[in-house]
Amino acid sequence: MQDNLPFLYLLMLVIILAVASFFVFRQVLKTRKKENRITQLQKKLKNEEATAKDYYELGSLYLNKKLYVQATRILQQALKFKDIEDENRALIYNAMGYAYFAQEQYDLAIRQYKEAIKLYPDYVIALNNLANSYRQKKLIAQAIETYEETLNYDPENKIANRQLEKLRKQFVKEPEQEEKSSKKEAKK
Repeated sequence: MQDNLPFLYLLMLVIILAVASFFVFRQVLKTRKKENRITQLQKKLKNEEATAKDYYELGSLYLNKKLYVQATRILQQALKFKDIEDENRALIYNAMGYAYFAQEQYDLAIRQYKEAIKLYPDYVIALNNLANSYRQKKLIAQAIETYEETLNYDPENKIANRQLEKLRKQFVKEPEQEEKSSKKEAKK
């Protein structure tokens, strides 16, 4: 049995390395595929052959790479196309809102999310994002109202339900804390 112990350790090490290598190789392939697609899209844009969809795809790839300023610039160019359906235009506005949100430019993010919702009123993702932007700006009442609107369209939305519960607890606790502190001050 003890003669087999080094062999078992070696076998386990080889298995662990094989599994780790598989995941690393898979990630390299994914990254390479994305980089190749970015190169293709950039060439299309340079040759002025790109469509609004190409601009949106490139902007989304930039968002995935956390290149928010470049993504915003590309997405703004996508909006210049006149033949975009409202639903697709809403997707672009939502992506721009996400880019601004990631840069902590919440007012700009809110404006983009509102544009998306104006074009596509039951766009649940944009509603959640808008509510999240309100929450970050400490506009709790607007955040609660927006999460509730999200639930009108999608009652099972986990994000809206979870965030709404948190906000309601926070919204209720804050006035209670203010009451307690004002009572303590009154006693002094």
